[in-house]
Amino acid sequence: MPDVTILTEKDLTGLVPLDRAAVDCVADAFKALATENVVMPPILSFAIAEANGEVDVKTAYVPGIDSFAIKISPGFFDNPKIGLPSLNGLMTLFSAKTGLIEAVLLDNGYLTDIRTAAAGAVAADQLARPDASHVAILGTGLQARLQLEVLTHVRKIESAVIWGRDPEKAKQTASHLAEKLGFPVTAEPDAETAVRGADIVVTTTPATKPILMAGWIEPGQHVTAMGSDAEHKNEIDPALLARADLYVADRLSQTRKLGELHHALAAGAITGEDGLAELGPIVAGTAKGRQSETDITLADLTGTGVQDTAIATLARQRAQKAGAGTNFSA
Repeated sequence: MPDVTILTEKDLTGLVPLDRAAVDCVADAFKALATENVVMPPILSFAIAEANGEVDVKTAYVPGIDSFAIKISPGFFDNPKIGLPSLNGLMTLFSAKTGLIEAVLLDNGYLTDIRTAAAGAVAADQLARPDASHVAILGTGLQARLQLEVLTHVRKIESAVIWGRDPEKAKQTASHLAEKLGFPVTAEPDAETAVRGADIVVTTTPATKPILMAGWIEPGQHVTAMGSDAEHKNEIDPALLARADLYVADRLSQTRKLGELHHALAAGAITGEDGLAELGPIVAGTAKGRQSETDITLADLTGTGVQDTAIATLARQRAQKAGAGTNFSA
């Protein structure tokens, strides 16, 4: 048996920063999803209601990538009350040729955060106006911070506004981002006001009722919805999906069950397939994205196994070059 490489969160934060290479890695994964015979089973998901917890398992085999990842991602949302993080998890990497385990990535959800942020950048790069420079972020958590940071890799961002249910936390998030990114970032206590005038709007919350209403959105804006990765989650007014000129899913088979599309279908706001697309073909150039400066575009991202296989493989490749991690003889 070959050695198994064990990589900790500390190892991985040094190996896989939120850089353009991570964005390109995820973009290539979406392209492969559209052009290769990718094997990506449905998400295995279950809830542990007594602990306000949920667990997702995602995986994919991507032709041309020598390994495949299986990711286990628990979210226990009462943990902060006892001083623990709500999200953690790990990825295991296996040889796509022999099935033997190659690496265990004890990332505590770090790589998921990076690939999720990168997917937001891919969506904005494909769908936002080329001159987009002002961003509205609805949410104040880690993903809210990462989404604004990663957008600087695909657009010349000059300003941003943050909204959150907790105004004080929104102020803290805005202050942190302004200092880190070097452009004005302000907090806005009213969500509608925050959205007005933004070129890119990103929702990053675990909301179960819409926080972004259809009537707030203006021609030319792009919206990326990140938070609805479970059936009960809902950030976007279903009417907005009907109003959008272009709706783009990371995977339609998922968003019909988990994403914002799920709620629009249930509400009867969407009744057919017209105007529905997937991100992969747009990245690959086989489907059209934004067609005019006044189009309203909406990306519905629920997270895909190809993203996990791509980012885990990138991490292992960089670890091998750097001699990082601990080798364990099974």
